[in-house]
Amino acid sequence: MTTSEKLQKLNELLEEQAVYQRCLGKLSFDMECCAPKDGLEQAGDDMAIIGKQLYKLQHAPEYEQLVCELYNDRAQLELIDRKLVEHLYEAYQKVKNFTPDFAYQKDVAESKAYSQWLAAKQADDFSLFRDSLASLIDFTRRSIDLRDEKKDSYYDSCLDDYEKDGNIAQLDSFFAALRERIVPLVERIVKDGKPIRSDFLNRRCPIPQQEAFSRYLLEIEGLRSDALVLMTTEHPFTTNFGPKDVRVTTHYYEDNFISNIFTTLHEGGHALFMQNEPAEFYAHHVNDWMSCAMHECISRFYENLIGRSEAFIHFLYPKLLELTGDTLQDVSERELYEAVNIASPGLIRMDADELTYCLHIMIRYELEKAFINGDISVDQIPALWNQKYKEYLGVDVPSDAMGCLQDVHWAGSYGYFPSYALGNAYGAQILHTMQKDFDVYAAVREGKLDKVLDWLKEKVFAYASIMTPDEWIRQITGEPLNVAYYLDYLEDKFTKLYQLD
Repeated sequence: MTTSEKLQKLNELLEEQAVYQRCLGKLSFDMECCAPKDGLEQAGDDMAIIGKQLYKLQHAPEYEQLVCELYNDRAQLELIDRKLVEHLYEAYQKVKNFTPDFAYQKDVAESKAYSQWLAAKQADDFSLFRDSLASLIDFTRRSIDLRDEKKDSYYDSCLDDYEKDGNIAQLDSFFAALRERIVPLVERIVKDGKPIRSDFLNRRCPIPQQEAFSRYLLEIEGLRSDALVLMTTEHPFTTNFGPKDVRVTTHYYEDNFISNIFTTLHEGGHALFMQNEPAEFYAHHVNDWMSCAMHECISRFYENLIGRSEAFIHFLYPKLLELTGDTLQDVSERELYEAVNIASPGLIRMDADELTYCLHIMIRYELEKAFINGDISVDQIPALWNQKYKEYLGVDVPSDAMGCLQDVHWAGSYGYFPSYALGNAYGAQILHTMQKDFDVYAAVREGKLDKVLDWLKEKVFAYASIMTPDEWIRQITGEPLNVAYYLDYLEDKFTKLYQLD
């Protein structure tokens, strides 16, 4: 076959694989959003069987031969096809030594982990998840052991899987920079910051009103409603099955409507990425290859840099009064802005303020680095979690449900958490560059978020899946990742908010 014929055949095989991948994704979505409790185990078994068939397709001799041959001839390919082949070859190298039985058992363990995590969280009992977590950690290490090329440690391999070229040395330095400037700022706020009114934040707001407001927020962000689903789940996430089927989830609390606002903006940011990659990326199967930090950059961008800005609160305030009835009638626009930006050390990552958020991520980074590399045992996790929350945030953890069981991530993924912190830093650096082209907050103040989205389509979404993180941020901003933009942004915002100057 010619190179062109090989590429055509590869795309045909990828189309077939994509069908199985979508089926798996939809079963997973069903498990997390609407399946009955008693049906979770059956759904997990179904996923494992479908995953077994997908494994066969991804390890078929014809497929593997095409990937390897095209990789060797990649210099002859157009950029998009070359990037696809490089992605596929790298992914193939990580799993090529898996046996069908090992892959199946790993899928079973991952599929059942969610229901066991959920049961443990609901029962507030880490011991119910303990064995499942230990099994997943073992599968993670064994998976890495089967690779021909090894990183310096198990956790270095995990980090590289989520953020190309990411490693412990890089992240230790990154988090040290955050700790050096964020911790003293938090201490100044606690000691000398002006009081901020917050009594209205836990007023009851009916769920139907919150849902209506969520849909409004997604519309304002620029999402296409005919290609979007909004549902609820225990731990919000966003997934997609192509640009015409993107699914956003949130979690409503009657006594914490603010939580839903920023969860929706966050997940809507993910959805914007999914709906707006170039059409040719989907046609060539090179979509969704961006790193997790690239994705989290956009979700955190809309949640915080846009969503918690004075400009956006000004625009949102009248509509919020309209949709929430009497809930905020005695609250001024300024009071709302200050309240949604309160910096106060707390227990829950998803409800953490913009300033202390990265400290939550740092705790998870330190723990999963330790248990993946075997420096601590699974049984030590709850106590060490509680110890670090006391040390870094000054809070006591009252329960496993509010502690080490609060996130779903450890029911299958290790190395993802740093993506949130990296995404924050990427976002601030991108905002700094965007401001050079137009007055971002003047547009946001008028509700013209289409200007922001158009810029992101051209400068950000158009390159993410075909570049490494370093190539991508240099393409957008002209320099490598520079955490100073993020730290300067935080210091400027919170010293003004709390009148610390």
